[in-house]
Amino acid sequence: MKAVRIPEANEIEIIDLPEPEITQANEVKVKIRRVGICGSDMHIYHGTNPLATYPRIVGHEVAGEVVSIGENVKNVTPGDRVVIEPITYCGDCYACNRGRPNVCNEVSVFGVHEDGGMRESVVLPEEQVHKVNAEINWDEAVMAEPYTIGAQATWRGNVEEGQTVFIQGAGPIGITVLKMAKLRGATVIISDITNERLAFAKENGADYTINPSEVDTVTTINEITNDEGANVVIDAVGSTQTFELGIEVASAAGNVVLLGFNATPSAIAQMLITKKELTITGSRLQTNQFGKVVELINEKKLTHNGLITHKFPLSEVKEAFKFVEENPSIVRKAVITFD
Repeated sequence: MKAVRIPEANEIEIIDLPEPEITQANEVKVKIRRVGICGSDMHIYHGTNPLATYPRIVGHEVAGEVVSIGENVKNVTPGDRVVIEPITYCGDCYACNRGRPNVCNEVSVFGVHEDGGMRESVVLPEEQVHKVNAEINWDEAVMAEPYTIGAQATWRGNVEEGQTVFIQGAGPIGITVLKMAKLRGATVIISDITNERLAFAKENGADYTINPSEVDTVTTINEITNDEGANVVIDAVGSTQTFELGIEVASAAGNVVLLGFNATPSAIAQMLITKKELTITGSRLQTNQFGKVVELINEKKLTHNGLITHKFPLSEVKEAFKFVEENPSIVRKAVITFD
């Protein structure tokens, strides 16, 4: 079978591997149909993902069809459409025992710490596959994993109906956060320096948009919220400046949620955090979000609505990575097809 491997930074290759086979009673073999190219895949390609090791088959946004199952598998059958949950964990550490396996000491992410889904077929334990309805097309199904990131961020931020949420960044992850925040009943403000992204966010439910290069963000948020500030700030940019801004524009008793892995310290004074009694929250991967997201996809309450802008066959994966790299202003989400 064909697989896409990054042997080292800035190199990508299509290789031949033996077809995987089921060896355990709880395993499921999946024929891959779609794999999304994520920002973290691009970071692995460029050698800027500190968590990845090489060589690595990338791909953690994966949808496919069940080919065969082990004798103990109960929840899927051959022919089912499934999406893949990309994390495994120990189940015994403090985080796991607290119901937070996404930050397990031994967490392993499919396509980052271990070989992922950008290959023609894969064998995984049953608990890592989630069935989607037969009428859901592959382009909708492959967005399940990105939606879990948005679901996790809004869960970590305790987003509730009637709150004002300010999302920094209208890229693919920012849009998934937007969709989940709107489903929770929030009023959403979203910012980005690209007006095309802001227009797309507006099409997908944003109540207000802000281009920080054109208007003052603090002033605009104060005008929108009558000087209260945003009840929840979700930072999908991850720069030192956006973290600092989030603390400034959050309301009293607000929550600031961070999705970035920026290792550069930010200049954050204690006063605003204590004065407003802010909660500062990290959000990584997802915790028990797949079931909820798949249900929303099956109910067609979550649709990509133009979020997928480009598709490339497996044979053109090198061109796909190059195109994504060179055209950030027009690529929202690119996917590799295995039709």
